[in-house]
Amino acid sequence: MRPTPARRDSEPTVAWWRLPIVWMVIAGPAIVVVASFATLTLAIIHPDPVLSTAAQEPENAADPARQPAMDARNHAASPRH
Repeated sequence: MRPTPARRDSEPTVAWWRLPIVWMVIAGPAIVVVASFATLTLAIIHPDPVLSTAAQEPENAADPARQPAMDARNHAASPRH
């Protein structure tokens, strides 16, 4: 086992805030906090509209434009033969 060299008093010590790795560690969470406030601001300024939970009218289900989608849904939900 090698002995560790003794620290010389002439070696300058660097303050923690002068190390770039410290700022990289602090910057990650800081960016997330700023982004969360930006998201909150957007959500408050532009809220999503409230959608009606009422059932669709039966005539919409027979709409010819929706028939391919209905067939695909029914085919996907049917058991294999």
